[in-house]
Amino acid sequence: MLDYLINKRPNLLTSALLLFCTFFLLLFCSSVLYAGVGAGVEAKESVNLIEVLKFTAIFLAGLSAVFGIGLAFAAKKFAVQEDPRIDQVSEVLAHAHCGACGFAGCRQYAEAVVLRPEIAPNLCTPGGKASAEAVARITGKVMAQLEPKIARVFCQGGISKSMRRFKYEGIADCKAAILASGGDKSCIYGCLGYGTCSRACPFGAIIMSDDNLPVINPSKCTACGKCAQACPVKVIEILPMAKEVLVRCHSKDKGPVTRKNCQIGCIACGICVKVCPYNAPSITSNLSRIDLDKCKVCSLCVTKCPTKAIMDYIPRRSKAFISEKCIGCHMCAKVCPVNAPAGELKKRHIINQDQCIGCGICTSKCPVVAISGTFNYNEVLQAYEEKKAAREKAKAEQQPTANA
Repeated sequence: MLDYLINKRPNLLTSALLLFCTFFLLLFCSSVLYAGVGAGVEAKESVNLIEVLKFTAIFLAGLSAVFGIGLAFAAKKFAVQEDPRIDQVSEVLAHAHCGACGFAGCRQYAEAVVLRPEIAPNLCTPGGKASAEAVARITGKVMAQLEPKIARVFCQGGISKSMRRFKYEGIADCKAAILASGGDKSCIYGCLGYGTCSRACPFGAIIMSDDNLPVINPSKCTACGKCAQACPVKVIEILPMAKEVLVRCHSKDKGPVTRKNCQIGCIACGICVKVCPYNAPSITSNLSRIDLDKCKVCSLCVTKCPTKAIMDYIPRRSKAFISEKCIGCHMCAKVCPVNAPAGELKKRHIINQDQCIGCGICTSKCPVVAISGTFNYNEVLQAYEEKKAAREKAKAEQQPTANA
């Protein structure tokens, strides 16, 4: 029977032992209360078990009641009232716990955005516009225009286009590889290609190409920044999605060294600086960087870069077309970097479609917005109509003053 209990019913045996030990402790503790110490105290020869159990039950019930009342009073006295909007905000967040908002988790951001007036309602980038609008509605805050962002990889030197210093045979992880003398890549600034960023992405937005380079899926990327934090060489940055012309290189080596290490790295030749009509690129520490505030994504620098280190993320650029609104001012011909427009003064011009690169410079410079078809036409047209409306409003305000 004992073997059966030990082998087949261990839970039953354990319960029986616990019950026996509890009963023994209660019996012993309670009997102590009836025992006397010193002369003149008569010890009992036997213990009434029913009275012991009754006394023990009353004693424990009283003790429990005292502690319960004390805890209830403390809970009521020191209770902290929580704003119900915190739970409401927490429900509309993405719950990715990515840290892109600057807080440890979604709950912490929910508390901060409700209780602190300076915290913006659009910091949950994985949640997107819908989440930001819901948070703004719950908190009563004004939501600023949310500019879409995306992760960008600043390296194009895959295994077929870059050199290696040695053969790495360790763990296939970038953080592990960099411990081996800074990584096996000759360019110490380039992507190591072991997929740490891909594994760190909580949304599956990064895949590794056949050339061992991370490829970002724009439809899945939420710009949470997890990949940028995981990259040990910091070749991933979170940037506005609208800025689609970038120098995809991080090398700060001199031109000859960069050319030796990578076929597609920036050699700081300065051609992009010379050809840009908006003065967006500049050379710093042997590397060209584009000022995103100045860049108009015309892509002219892309066509002129000798190593193709500058990348245009716009897959296909539509070419310019001159409409009947053309006044023949010849401005398009003056600003075009490839001499695509042609025509006589005060007559409608035409654009050579074989030469046009779709940079949109002529569109932005046309005084009557007669050039359409380029990627920036809608933006230029909107700005033109706003200026026109402002002029008409100012003119209407001046007329009553002149009549008076």
